[in-house]
Amino acid sequence: MDSVGVAAAAPDAGPGPAWQSKCPWGAPSTTSISCSLADVMSEQLAKELQLEEENAAFPEVVAAAEGPFITGENIDTSSDLMLAQMLQMEFDREYDAQLRREEKKINGDSKVSISFENYRKVHPYDSDSSEDEVDWQDTRHDPYRADKPTTTPRRGFIGKGKDITTKHDEVVCGRKNTARMENFAPEFQVGDGIGMDLKLSNQVFNALKQHAYSEERRSARLHEKKEHSTAEKAVDPKTRLLLYKMVNSGMLETITGCISTGKESVVFHAYGGNATEDDKVIPPECAIKVFKTTLNEFKNRDKYIKDDYRFKDRFSKLNPRKIIRMWAEKEMHNLTRMQNAGIPCPQVVILKKHVLVMSFIGQDQVPAPKLKDVTLNSEDMKKAYYQILNMMQQLYRECNLVHADLSEYNMLWHDGKVWLIDVSQSVEPTHPHGLEFLFRDCRNVSQFFQKGGVAEALNERELFNAVSGLNITADNEVDFQAEIEALEKMNEDHVQNHGKKLSTFSSDGDPPIYDE
Repeated sequence: MDSVGVAAAAPDAGPGPAWQSKCPWGAPSTTSISCSLADVMSEQLAKELQLEEENAAFPEVVAAAEGPFITGENIDTSSDLMLAQMLQMEFDREYDAQLRREEKKINGDSKVSISFENYRKVHPYDSDSSEDEVDWQDTRHDPYRADKPTTTPRRGFIGKGKDITTKHDEVVCGRKNTARMENFAPEFQVGDGIGMDLKLSNQVFNALKQHAYSEERRSARLHEKKEHSTAEKAVDPKTRLLLYKMVNSGMLETITGCISTGKESVVFHAYGGNATEDDKVIPPECAIKVFKTTLNEFKNRDKYIKDDYRFKDRFSKLNPRKIIRMWAEKEMHNLTRMQNAGIPCPQVVILKKHVLVMSFIGQDQVPAPKLKDVTLNSEDMKKAYYQILNMMQQLYRECNLVHADLSEYNMLWHDGKVWLIDVSQSVEPTHPHGLEFLFRDCRNVSQFFQKGGVAEALNERELFNAVSGLNITADNEVDFQAEIEALEKMNEDHVQNHGKKLSTFSSDGDPPIYDE
């Protein structure tokens, strides 16, 4: 009989070696028993060895260890996840047994005892559930959700006799207020007041409630301002999307940065692209005027548009935010009139909502300086004065417009001449305050050039008559403004009685007639 057959027959033999009963010349009984590798790696053998070690080291935990993990017959061990969960459960059991021994050792016979209950590993797979995967929050108490205090019944009290407790009890009312803090906004952190058994008085709760509402409104305002407003040197997401579309369409090549900020707009510099817009060639350098979508700057400027007969009918039907788009549209129409009359001004490229793209007055990203920032000699100053006088007359008689904000801040000096910008507030002379705006422009221009040393500069009253063609004679400024207001009143009554078409310019470009 060969050795292989002897090794294979060894596990099935009786108390003694099987070959001794068959072979009389066999080896002595002290010879070691041979076994196969399968027997050495047997799971049953490993379990028996594990039980022997646990019985020797932890004699009290043997019963606890005898669980489904050791003796179960229907457990599927083909899944790595299940094996890992079973191993973890076995480790938790051993850890809990160790805690119980430490707890018993420390407490002893003392009347005051400590407990390690919070440190024990309570595992969901200790249950006899037939499901393979069970959510632990469905089978045990959620430690992160504190118990809400029990409310008093509808009758308003609980208990009887001296143990009666009403709904006005300080402790009950305080716990109710603590539970009601969960109804505050998520942004308002209140902490775990229920877990700490916090008792809030009505006064403190009302103060916290008011503060929470204030913070919620403040947070909403900040979010609205961030998402729907154009701040200084910054644009909101909607405006940024408009600029991205202009770049992606090829209209603009790139946007370099901010070059100017004002009360109602922010101006960016950009390089023009290769695309054309309405058969218009895009200038090499463009200025992007983004009107601020915040309403603070426009609260006191509606008088420039609500009484303008071109936009009066639409103004009453729009909400305040859409009026800002109308403000951009107003500047586009005014610039188009000025360009058709030959007045030096930016060329309009395109208008998208509250974003106006124009030609850039300057060179190589350097904007042309304002008239107040440039130092001119006497000859150039005199030249600039007569040019502005001519542009004011053209603006009034040919374009039928009054700048309404003309000053050295809205005039640029480029290529040896003056350029007019910022005409969004410009109105027609038939505006109820058109002549007042014109007189204010004349005062600003006259004072600037008189201070600049131009001896030929007219005063504001002479300049007003020269521009408007009206021969208003008055000895002082008060009487002069009184006559202007009388003419505006007369013109407004004429428009209301006969219609706005009768108050516009005639075809030959003469000034409007204000008398009957």
